[in-house]
Amino acid sequence: MRTHSVRNLGILAHVDAGKTTVTERFLYLTGATHKRGEVHDGTTVTDFDPQERDRGITIFAAAVSCDWAGHRVNLIDTPGHVDFSDEVERSLRVLDGAVAVFDAVAGVEPQSETVWRQADRHGVPRIAFVNKLDRAGAELDTAVASIRDRLGTVPLAVQLPIGREDGFTGVVDLVGMRAYVWAEGADTYTAQQVPDALREEALHRRRGLVEKVAELHPGALEEFCERDTLSGETLAAALRDLTLSGEAVVVLCGSAYRNRGIEPLLDAVVAYLPAPTDMPPVRGEVPADPEAPFTALAFKVNATATGRMTYLRVYAGTLRKGDTVLDATTTRTERVARILRVQADRATEVDEARAGDIVAVVGPKSARAGATLCAPDAPVVLEPPTTADPVVSVAVEARRSTDTGRLATALARMTEEDPSLVVRSDPETGQTVLSGLGELHLEVAVEKLRRDRGLEVTVGRPQVAYRETVTKGVTGLLHRHVKQDGGAGQFAHVVIDIEPADDEFVFASTVTGGRVPQEYIRAVEAGCRDALVEGPLGGHPVTGVRVTLTDGATHPKDSSEMAFRTAGRFALREALRTSVMTLLEPVAEVTVTVPAESVGSVLGDLAARRGRVTDSTTRSGTAVVSATVPLAELFGYASRLRGRTQGRGTFTTRPAGYAPAPQGLTV
Repeated sequence: MRTHSVRNLGILAHVDAGKTTVTERFLYLTGATHKRGEVHDGTTVTDFDPQERDRGITIFAAAVSCDWAGHRVNLIDTPGHVDFSDEVERSLRVLDGAVAVFDAVAGVEPQSETVWRQADRHGVPRIAFVNKLDRAGAELDTAVASIRDRLGTVPLAVQLPIGREDGFTGVVDLVGMRAYVWAEGADTYTAQQVPDALREEALHRRRGLVEKVAELHPGALEEFCERDTLSGETLAAALRDLTLSGEAVVVLCGSAYRNRGIEPLLDAVVAYLPAPTDMPPVRGEVPADPEAPFTALAFKVNATATGRMTYLRVYAGTLRKGDTVLDATTTRTERVARILRVQADRATEVDEARAGDIVAVVGPKSARAGATLCAPDAPVVLEPPTTADPVVSVAVEARRSTDTGRLATALARMTEEDPSLVVRSDPETGQTVLSGLGELHLEVAVEKLRRDRGLEVTVGRPQVAYRETVTKGVTGLLHRHVKQDGGAGQFAHVVIDIEPADDEFVFASTVTGGRVPQEYIRAVEAGCRDALVEGPLGGHPVTGVRVTLTDGATHPKDSSEMAFRTAGRFALREALRTSVMTLLEPVAEVTVTVPAESVGSVLGDLAARRGRVTDSTTRSGTAVVSATVPLAELFGYASRLRGRTQGRGTFTTRPAGYAPAPQGLTV
């Protein structure tokens, strides 16, 4: 299939907005599956892991493919829970476009905003789908307003719902001015004239759409000035241009569960989202050309007991079964034994993969997520996806001493699959410490050890990752490093100032006259970075500090980069002990949704957890409370909330950085 006929897209959303159901309807309506999978029945294609089916949420990004209107659509269904945002990050790194799914009642929710910002960072064009229009309280205009206000983008609604809530039966397409109506239980729509009762409103909304598009698109403005309207072809072309540039977002609507609005959404994917050839060359030099040298990025690894599958996005060239490729990250060559087109947990073997394809390969033994695989005679390194720093840790230990080796092997495999998991050995206790992005993230990892590896493990209480920072610094701190042990000596003399900074670490030098050569200044900076690993309050990493090298001296024979690095390390350690330091703790933005009668109890509980309420609204008997809460206080909050609300309360979190911890907090 030609590269311009491929669409690589992700499905992004908050938990329970309907991402997986939208994906299931895509597969069913394109003929990729013959039965509609349901999340509540545990029969979905993409949520195939037992934990996903038990919990009713997406945990692992799953890739699937289908064909629609002569185009191949490669889909990645991404997690909606904040603890698995690293899966979203790796997926967005290799996608060309995305469908953002929003709940028609809730609008933009916290994790919707998080994944939207992630897509912004990667420059991924998006269209929006307002789902669940059949729910009580569903309102397209309210959802569109929240997209505009909370995401800071220009939403362009191209559809008008026919009917409300339970009476929602179809949509009016404002571009082509046709109505699409789904009969009860029908899989496909019938195209009709716009109902007379909606014609006036449809014309009014199309006029508003045309005026907004003309305001944003120069080509459309020219036709609008000539004709005072836009043809359907011009309007569609302008909408595509605005989507690709990111200046606006096309908004469609429907109800995925009731199978309404999905075919027009698929049409919009083909019409508005980019093909690989529409995207700029990777690194400015790798075009999406099947004839160019092979270049691909590994974005996911499944390291199972039976073998290793590496998921690739092919950016250029053609990969054939049996080819030898270079892992540019490690400079090792690997042989590709098989190429697989993946359908979640099933796969079909193919002979080749061309530029624009997303496939899995079997054969590479050491490629990690983020590795660049390329032609051996045309090496290139692509920017890998970023990995978030862990914020929660637990100690894990094999219950039987004979399983210690198996546990180490299983943990190594897990960190290959999920780079946001970090395993280390605590030097003080000798315990194995597993760190991740949240309590649920670690719960899933530990359950995976038990289910998939058959290991019995004991788990310690979760611990959060604290930081230390400078509140009041010092100036003119002098440190002289002199060492003479028989051979060549070591000499370094440095004078530093330290002060608080907004960034994690800032280093500057004001030394003049060549008193400290440039290579020694770089060594001092490296030594300072070494000292940031452990702060004076409790051995936590130090952040938010500016170090300025103001003076220094060298020895003609005994000075070296090693001596100045050592001097920088000891100077900053001494300066931190002399400064006023503050302990920082990770905090999270928490959004709690509860029945209105339970809000008082919930507010009291948040206050007891040192939470600071930032917003509270009530709508249709439901209260939504937003608060900033220390992450350490949220352990076990799910069960407490269920108890206070008779199981009717829900909450979501997202990281909100670090905040000063109260004095006297023991960690």
